[in-house]
Amino acid sequence: MKVVIDTNIFVSSFFGGNPGKIIDLWRKEKITLCLSKDILDEYIEVLRRIGLEDEDELEELLSLFSKGFNIVFTTKTPKITLVEKDPDDDKFIECAVALRADAIITGDKALEAIKSYMKIKILTPVQFLKDLAEDL
Repeated sequence: MKVVIDTNIFVSSFFGGNPGKIIDLWRKEKITLCLSKDILDEYIEVLRRIGLEDEDELEELLSLFSKGFNIVFTTKTPKITLVEKDPDDDKFIECAVALRADAIITGDKALEAIKSYMKIKILTPVQFLKDLAEDL
């Protein structure tokens, strides 16, 4: 299953909970992470801004990114304008469309309100974990 993970979920994973479970699924190769340059840049920028650049876990994740561990990456995304309240979040939908992802996992209300686009589900971590459990 291919997923795009919103930055808020990625950052929250450092503190455990359901976002942490989702990142563990990626590390265990149960899901494939879909990335674009814009998303990866935002991950790194936000993690550094909140002071996690010295964390061992960040170094491990950056190493996994650089090795392409269980990741599909796109350099070319379509231009999509859907998230009116936060247009910067369109990059997650653009990446999902470009890589034919199954889901976008987010905690962002503006993005979550879309629910789905081109058969790509837009889910909270709780919804995603529930859906995944039903698929297993």
